[in-house]
Amino acid sequence: QVQLVASGGGSVQAGESLRLSCTVSDYHYSNYCMGWFRQPPAKEREGVAAVWPGDSNPYYADSVKGRFTISQGNSKNILYLQMNNVKPEDTAIYYCAARYRYCSGDYPPMAYAMDNWGKGTQVTISS
Repeated sequence: QVQLVASGGGSVQAGESLRLSCTVSDYHYSNYCMGWFRQPPAKEREGVAAVWPGDSNPYYADSVKGRFTISQGNSKNILYLQMNNVKPEDTAIYYCAARYRYCSGDYPPMAYAMDNWGKGTQVTISS
């Protein structure tokens, strides 16, 4: 059973940066699509970014394109989400998730299609 643990959330001012980390265990990285999702207060969970190992074209939601970067560590058991120039509307609980199937950078990851989830980490952006 793949296990994911997200960390790195916190409270920062608009315009600052945060880096979220997701430690993944009990999986072979080359077989999994990895993604970050977020759920703002009173809203549905949405896919923020997703990547298939070795794919140079990750998916990014339009709202974060150019500001957020998804990447995997050299050991491949850590997934990052670098968040730059954050905005108050980025405030949400952020989740990392894994899917044991291919995902394309051309389409958003769907929450119902992910197989494994980590507990969320709260990100709060103040203006």
